[in-house]
Amino acid sequence: MRRQDADMSSTAIEHISEWILGKAKRLSNRQMMVLLAIVVGALAGLGTYVFEMLLYGIRSALVTWFPVDQAHFLYLIYPAVGIVLATLFVKYIVKDEISEGVTRVLYAMSRRDSRIAPHNCWTSIVGGATTIGFGGSVGPEAPIVLTGAAIGSNVGRLARLNYKELTLMLCCGAGAAVAAIFKAPITGVVFVLEILMLDITAASVIPLLVSSVTATTVALVFRGFDPIISVTLSASDVFVIRQIPLYVVLGVCCGLMSYYFTSMNSAVGARVKAVSSQYRRWALGGVVLGVLIFIFPPLYGEGYEALTALMHGNVPDLFDNSLFFRFRHVEWVALIYVTAVMFFKVIAMATTNAAGGVGGTFAPSLFVGAFMGAIVALACNALFEWNISVVSFTLVGMAGVMAGVMKAPLTSIFLIAELSNGYGLFIPLMIVASISFAVDYTLDRDSIYTKQLRQRGELITHDKDSSVFVFLKLEDLMETDFVRIKENFTLGDVVGIISSAHRNIFPVIDNFGHLLGVVQLDDLREDMFKREMWGRPIIDYMIQPPYKILEHEQVQSILPRFEENHTWMLPVVDRDNRYLGFISKSRILNAYREALVRISQTENDD
Repeated sequence: MRRQDADMSSTAIEHISEWILGKAKRLSNRQMMVLLAIVVGALAGLGTYVFEMLLYGIRSALVTWFPVDQAHFLYLIYPAVGIVLATLFVKYIVKDEISEGVTRVLYAMSRRDSRIAPHNCWTSIVGGATTIGFGGSVGPEAPIVLTGAAIGSNVGRLARLNYKELTLMLCCGAGAAVAAIFKAPITGVVFVLEILMLDITAASVIPLLVSSVTATTVALVFRGFDPIISVTLSASDVFVIRQIPLYVVLGVCCGLMSYYFTSMNSAVGARVKAVSSQYRRWALGGVVLGVLIFIFPPLYGEGYEALTALMHGNVPDLFDNSLFFRFRHVEWVALIYVTAVMFFKVIAMATTNAAGGVGGTFAPSLFVGAFMGAIVALACNALFEWNISVVSFTLVGMAGVMAGVMKAPLTSIFLIAELSNGYGLFIPLMIVASISFAVDYTLDRDSIYTKQLRQRGELITHDKDSSVFVFLKLEDLMETDFVRIKENFTLGDVVGIISSAHRNIFPVIDNFGHLLGVVQLDDLREDMFKREMWGRPIIDYMIQPPYKILEHEQVQSILPRFEENHTWMLPVVDRDNRYLGFISKSRILNAYREALVRISQTENDD
């Protein structure tokens, strides 16, 4: 019955697609892309609204009734419940990986022809809202970005777009999602151009602008004009030239904190994932996260309420529901408390994701940056009585850590500028973001999104020549039609094989398939016509290949091996030295040219 329903649904989608395509034939290619961008932007805006309403409903039911002047034991339980529910949802209903949304979008662009499964249009919303609503210390942006990207990808597939256009629709959806959640259309466009996009052209920027503006408009209609993090700078919060040295210090601190953020996320994530049993991961994640949130309530959820309190200078509000509530007006206690929350936020975030929760690192990077900026301001005020604006340093700190963690200084600058309803802090934003980016890039060139993909050779970069190699897979280029010969063969045995062989090189293997060496036809020519030599062991003619390629090795790393060893053909083996096939330089170069043509095709080619 389910199969029949699925077939009927698929048929209905095909009919709708055919009808839309029939109507769209009257439009030019550019008009079609703009129309699709509007559709994607509207759907992404609606998806963002549904996510936020679901998250708000869960959180309101769970924690809004807690008395602010005392800690509540349910903080110890909620996070574990959320992680378990999210894990079960992913395992038994989704049956696919939906965490680390931005990373999955990058992976789809590089390895899946920009195709994202249709279920991602809603599953990330449910999984993310469940995780965060129950206290998971992660951000909602990554699930929302994956949702928007999935909407763009599937709208593009219904319209039967080619790879380049499908990638553009995917990026329109991702940018629209960012624009909708922050009500910041410029940030949505810059986010895509800086983190996701391969090419920047007028043909791509216009649809991006249209989708971001559409999504923002939908968000404004449903949720009003206040952004998710709203603050208006007062006269005392404006930029002062004499504070430039302090902003330089803040930039360095943000860069170091960004490196801590990325490194600690990887270390904690690896430690938790190393636990073999899912039940033990639940227990470990639940205990760690529950205890941290019980001691430091600002770690509950994405932490936007704590951000808002900091940006309005209401540091005592961070002590609500805390064991330290009665110390909320003591300056040195507040400074220690804020510092501890900042460092533990990264551990709480990494634990949530690794234990099975669904969420991202976008909001936590803003959270940590805000606390970093606040610490600098509070320390100056407490130690030197300088009357530094906590609001402005909080905002600028957000941009600093975000720039380092995401390797996206422009996105961080425009986001904070849009959130603060003006560009009064533009100069300090540029100073801190650029310094933080430079410091963190010196320590680690990868962003938190790209580290794992680069290690696996699955990252698309803004360098087109390098990114083309991402589309090439060793297993697809490997040639396996070489005749294998055993180590106990004689020259006569091989002469009998040569008559039907189409290759001039032969891998020599043992009884277990291990590669012992290779025999080249040129080395046999002198003796192969001398019958008296046919009894000679073939291993006498065997030579060792100049280099062996390991299976799943990155294609980009293979090319230098040909140059170093002055050869056009190299064998491929597994980690146990079992022979798999050969890879040729000419085949890699041909595949490279084909892939380059494919991703560089213009709309006029369609």
